[in-house]
Amino acid sequence: MKTMQRSKSGVPRRARFRRLPLSVAVCLAMGQAAFAQEAEQPAAPQEQEARTLETVVVTAQKRAENLQKVPISIQAIGTEQLEQQFVADFDDYAKMIPSLSYGTAGGGVFSGPGFVQVYMRGVASGGDGNHSGSQPSVGMYLDEQPITTIQGSLDIHMYDIERVEALAGPQGTLYGASSQAGTVRIITRKPDPSGFSSAYSIEASAIDGGDIGHVAEAFVNAPIRDNMAVRLVGWEKREAGYVDNVAGSRTFPTSGITVDNSPGCVASPTRVCAGRAEDDYNEADVYGARAALRIDLNENWTVTPQVMGQKMRAYGSRGYDPSVGDLAVTHFYPESSDDRWVQAALTVEGRIGNFDLTYAFSHLKRDVDSESDYNDYAFWYDTLAGYGAYFYDNDGALINPSQYIQAVDGYRKRSHELRIASPADRRVRFVAGLFWQQQEHDILQRYRIDNLADSLEVGGWPDTIWLTAQERRDRDQAIFGEVSFDLTDRLTLTAGMRWFEADNSLKGFFGFGSGFSGSTGEAACFSPERFHGAPCTNLDKRVEEDDSIGRLNLTWNISDTKLVYATWSEGYRPGGINRRGTIPPYSSDFLTNYELGWKTTWADNRLSLNGAVFRQDWEDFQFSYLGQQGLTEIRNAAQAQIDGLELELNWAATYNFTLTGGFAWYDARLTENYCGTLDANNRPVTECSDPDWEFDRAFAGSRLPITPRFKGALTGRYVWDVADGEAYFQTSLFHQGDRTTDLREVERQLLGDLDAYTLVDLSAGFRRNNWKVDVFLNNAFDERAELARFSQCAAATCGFQPYTVVAQPRTLGVRFSQEF
Repeated sequence: MKTMQRSKSGVPRRARFRRLPLSVAVCLAMGQAAFAQEAEQPAAPQEQEARTLETVVVTAQKRAENLQKVPISIQAIGTEQLEQQFVADFDDYAKMIPSLSYGTAGGGVFSGPGFVQVYMRGVASGGDGNHSGSQPSVGMYLDEQPITTIQGSLDIHMYDIERVEALAGPQGTLYGASSQAGTVRIITRKPDPSGFSSAYSIEASAIDGGDIGHVAEAFVNAPIRDNMAVRLVGWEKREAGYVDNVAGSRTFPTSGITVDNSPGCVASPTRVCAGRAEDDYNEADVYGARAALRIDLNENWTVTPQVMGQKMRAYGSRGYDPSVGDLAVTHFYPESSDDRWVQAALTVEGRIGNFDLTYAFSHLKRDVDSESDYNDYAFWYDTLAGYGAYFYDNDGALINPSQYIQAVDGYRKRSHELRIASPADRRVRFVAGLFWQQQEHDILQRYRIDNLADSLEVGGWPDTIWLTAQERRDRDQAIFGEVSFDLTDRLTLTAGMRWFEADNSLKGFFGFGSGFSGSTGEAACFSPERFHGAPCTNLDKRVEEDDSIGRLNLTWNISDTKLVYATWSEGYRPGGINRRGTIPPYSSDFLTNYELGWKTTWADNRLSLNGAVFRQDWEDFQFSYLGQQGLTEIRNAAQAQIDGLELELNWAATYNFTLTGGFAWYDARLTENYCGTLDANNRPVTECSDPDWEFDRAFAGSRLPITPRFKGALTGRYVWDVADGEAYFQTSLFHQGDRTTDLREVERQLLGDLDAYTLVDLSAGFRRNNWKVDVFLNNAFDERAELARFSQCAAATCGFQPYTVVAQPRTLGVRFSQEF
């Protein structure tokens, strides 16, 4: 039972403090409302003519530009569309972006919210997300600042957001490392000194067969002076659970000991009672705040400091075990995550003569305490190899070999970017800059077995069979620039380059105690230095590299409303360290993109049709997988090719009806065999002749995992005037084709493929004056949409018991919001 100290009022102190940011924002919004002018009701149009499409301004190329004039494949989701689709987190906007796919870290670490691996345009090999694995291939940005961390992107609550920009294809020239396959930018709404504004929103929802959730959020924009304003945002959210941890038991074959999860379990020498059964146990509580200040020093210079923080306490696992039942698992040990992060940012924008100067600083601090059930690992290794015989107590009696993980991860990320841009109206114009970044990851993971003999423990860590205590540092710095030259008034040539240096290191301890292994862990230590409390140091490696990437673009403006472009561009991910000492470091991998695209507007700005066709060559790509003893290994594996077509539609069909959609087709395949080993020159072996490689191979022509051949989203919205207000009805369809789960053929067969699915979201609402009410039904047909699949350890061992992550079941909700 959870207990907490209560105040004299009877309200839990922790609950009172965690709602403070939201309470302040709500009070300010309501308190200032009396002084704000009443919002004017928009006048009804004299004639019911067709609406025209809004001009969308993006900053994807480090300049403010009309989306329809930017010669790259980019999808922008603005404030209005985010609100219309009830976007609250990553899952909500990910389904709207056809070029984007994602998986979960899974594999023995907590697999709840905040541990998502993001991919774009089919550039995915699977197996990512380990603390000692590859850097992500898609960069995530909050405004000007990178927020990508090794084990997953921040799951930012999406309220008071200006827009989301999804840049498909290599963006390495302007965005650098981890923007190999694309970049996702979340742009917040900024303080506005021109006037006061505020709003709040309250939402309640119920999941079919699950629990009840809610959201409360508010913002205040308050001018302080004519040249200064502050914007305060707060939110609190209860994510309802829908996966049940049902009662059950499991008997280990070697010892005959049974671990039992049922509430009525009676303990005995051969029965261990866990008592963890619970309905709807994958719940989460989220609360956070954002504060930004804008100071216009003069007509040329603006300073914008911002601080944003969020705390997410999540329980259970989003994955369920089909062998147990629909949306059900039988787990025996705690599964939770306490994810706390704060991001401080400073943006300085100004002009020197006719040149724009921008400085962006960011400091991200993220701490995650997590615990995970690792019972499958123990059971399947005992079943297949009799591992239970190795675990006993101080009397020599066999014990329950169940393992569970307790982890403490600390992330620190600092970045600086200084860039200059020449006037945008000149025939020759450029953007150039300097970038520096360092990120650190303090890793502490204990794999525990209760009642373990002292002689088997890692020294100084009771009941710990395996310990990871390491520090990872990834540093990179770069010089970048792009120059555009108008060959004619209709034809523009752009060339870009980025020169970079990467310096990555991994130091610390990993492995067993000296009494359990004579070759790894403590037995492999070369220094008595204690690292984060570990008994000694057995890993201290560093890799440095430098290189450059480029971009060429030719754009033809056929008219003011139509353009076509051709692009050659490159992206990269830095190399790094394998923590298994016998395996060499892995090198950077590169993606080369050949693209032909178009941006067109028709019918007097009522219809836009944008698209791109492309081919991408992925050279010596980094492939992460679980090797011996469950250690992640990364190799520069093989070659792949991705062919694709992307389309985007926006149509204001009539004054009342609009239709928007995005569609993508991909063919992502290996072009050489993958055999799971390197030759003497550390090059991938492509002739899979050794029978020992059976479980570690894939053949040329095999599909890359995670990405579907087709993904599409289509939304129709109908509005009409009624009772001095405006009503609407909206239908959204989201379809994703089938996907493979692993690159290697044997592992793929064990885990199985992910089925295709179609989700339907319905909503309706009414707006009058400054308030509105919405009713929504998400996943209206209660589709078990398979998003990801994983096992707790290597698929060849734990793949007999895979877990599937599905979209949230049918959810009915109502929201009331008001603006001032």
